[in-house]
Amino acid sequence: MDVFDRYAPFIQDYIYRSGWQTLRGVQNAAGDAIFGTDHNVLLTASTASGKTEAAFFPILTLLDEDPSRTVGVLYIAPLKALINDQFGRLTELCEEAGIPVTRWHGDAPQSQKRKLLRKPAGILQITPESLESLMINKHMEIPALFGDLRFIVIDEVHSLLRGDRGMQTFCLIERLCRTAGCDPRRIGLSATLGEPEAAGRFLSAGSHRQTVIPAFDGGKEIWRLSMEHFFNTEPQADEGASDLLATPVPEPATDTAPKAADPGMGYIFEHTRGKKCLIFTNSREECEAVCQNLRQYCEANHEPDRFLIHHGNLSASYRESAEEEMKDDDSLQSVCATATLELGIDIGRLERAFQIDAPFTVSGFLQRMGRTGRRGDPSEMWFVMREDHPEARALMPDLIPWYLIQGIALVQLYIEERFVEPPRMDRLPFSLLYHQTMSTLASCGEMTPGELASRVLPLSCFSRITQEDYRVLLRHLIAADHINRTENGGLIVGITGERITNNYKFYAVFQENIEYTVHAGSEELGTIVKPPPAGDKIAIAGRVWIVDEVDHKRREVYCTLVKGNIPAYFGDVPGDIHTRILERMYRVLQEQKAYPYLMRHAVCRLRDARETFAKAGMEGHPLVHLGGKMWALFPWLGSYAFLALERFLKLRCGEKLGLKGLDPSRPYYLQFTMQTDAAGFFRIVTEEADKGVEPMELVYKDEVPVFEKYDEYVPAELVRKGFAYGVLDVAGMLERVKSWKALV
Repeated sequence: MDVFDRYAPFIQDYIYRSGWQTLRGVQNAAGDAIFGTDHNVLLTASTASGKTEAAFFPILTLLDEDPSRTVGVLYIAPLKALINDQFGRLTELCEEAGIPVTRWHGDAPQSQKRKLLRKPAGILQITPESLESLMINKHMEIPALFGDLRFIVIDEVHSLLRGDRGMQTFCLIERLCRTAGCDPRRIGLSATLGEPEAAGRFLSAGSHRQTVIPAFDGGKEIWRLSMEHFFNTEPQADEGASDLLATPVPEPATDTAPKAADPGMGYIFEHTRGKKCLIFTNSREECEAVCQNLRQYCEANHEPDRFLIHHGNLSASYRESAEEEMKDDDSLQSVCATATLELGIDIGRLERAFQIDAPFTVSGFLQRMGRTGRRGDPSEMWFVMREDHPEARALMPDLIPWYLIQGIALVQLYIEERFVEPPRMDRLPFSLLYHQTMSTLASCGEMTPGELASRVLPLSCFSRITQEDYRVLLRHLIAADHINRTENGGLIVGITGERITNNYKFYAVFQENIEYTVHAGSEELGTIVKPPPAGDKIAIAGRVWIVDEVDHKRREVYCTLVKGNIPAYFGDVPGDIHTRILERMYRVLQEQKAYPYLMRHAVCRLRDARETFAKAGMEGHPLVHLGGKMWALFPWLGSYAFLALERFLKLRCGEKLGLKGLDPSRPYYLQFTMQTDAAGFFRIVTEEADKGVEPMELVYKDEVPVFEKYDEYVPAELVRKGFAYGVLDVAGMLERVKSWKALV
């Protein structure tokens, strides 16, 4: 098929106006799949490859040829910022054809929403949380809004494949289609997918269509990559190592930091000057600390402030002003950011990205790397790995620079094997089951238990949940007044349940801390958790403020700007690191390979780490004697298999080993004392592994391991079961333990 000729005239005009000479591979492939089949389509191509246009050009052509009587396209994106970014592009594209585009999220104008309800048409852009709200609060209008829905486009679909939020999105899609009586095709877009076939099955779940994954030549990826290591105080790892020459940086520049209190921050400060950059951190707290630090460098050097900040706890106005500033191609500002700028928001021509310490996933690394390199330039990322000097009497595990080794492993896994984390399909999502049960009742009103079960349990993500488990949940919710039984035996939302479902925070299934809104005069800065008392300081929006007043009833904090530098706190951030990453970290320490992207300090620090690895005899021996009865175990397992091993050692092997003081540094190593030697350890643990492990054995007595947002409302027995069978990777743990038999 000549895809360009098949496009609607207004699409062809748009392409001519944009000055495109040819269609890209992804656009030809998407056109063939969308025009030529009736299947769902999964488009996976690198960031800035034109995936959005690849999907929408054929979709809008079909909509132009046969207009929908209702909303024709539902576009679901994980971030409001991504919707705002795509809104402008889609509006321009659709203007000539008269296809309306509507945003529907918390920051979007109410007038747009009212207009759509009066006359449903065109494209509706929405987040999963706003779609949940729509399903509950506008339930009677769903058929009128979506009765003739043709396509559901799910952007950044990889970000929805490993947690409750993704499963919520697909539950909502199934519920919407059933309520509206429509049968749309699903189009998934992603730059980074592991196991595309598994992702395709996830995309199609609950629809009767198969998924097509078009193959095409995406061209050669070119990266500019560097990775440097810094101790937070001098000396650096390369002191006295004159025999080592650093790999040159990707431009003529010094690779040393200016003399400063924090060499890593000085390095970033120096190499963002005169450039437009993103500086990624792994948590909001670190993001605040880094931005404060860099702004202090500006002040100390008598330079204008050139650092912005962007994370999920900042107010919409703060985030949007940072996005607008970055879209200006003449801007030389840099933004300190978390995952909120990891996804496909176009913030203009970025020259480079910095990553402080290693991200948790290959997927996260690729997304962050892909923020740069738009408009024909190569992607460019500079890793900055930081650590304190080990203390004089530090034990051997503290001598390994874990973030540096993890960063190398992430890069090598993708370069060598194109590995990206696969979808997580094997969970028991009881927290989400509670949420969707309450959402269904809140939207539909009174139902019999059988009707409720017939609406909720067939949703594809609950396929592993039994009817008996559901009965246990419903009985518990009735006893807790979340659900009431009516006189004629029906079920409705109870008074306690109404307090939960009537709160806007109910729409989200991801864990939220209790947040306080922070005000400085008339300006809203964002939100924090655990506000300090009046007179203390807080960090937000990259600056320090003194607290004037805390209103606990309204959850509001009033403050005034001051100078200084203090840590911020927005709640805990969990990391989900895959076993393949830990296994590649082992090989990084084991092999003598040089990596061309390592800078001078990093080369020396890696050499030191490999010497430590060799001297400790860690090759082929995961158990290292630290002296006396103290041992360290390096299992090279991902987060959830590591957690299973920790519990297996305590609960099944602890007594026989004489195990005490088990101290995990997840997921890198465990330290403990024991009464046996190495041979005795391996004999006992492999014998216990051979007997098999029932996952419920690894839940501590009376433990209720609350992991997800609504676990607190789920019966304890189901929370325990969900944790044992859906969180702990018992199979991965047992496979590793049994591999130690040769060491007995």
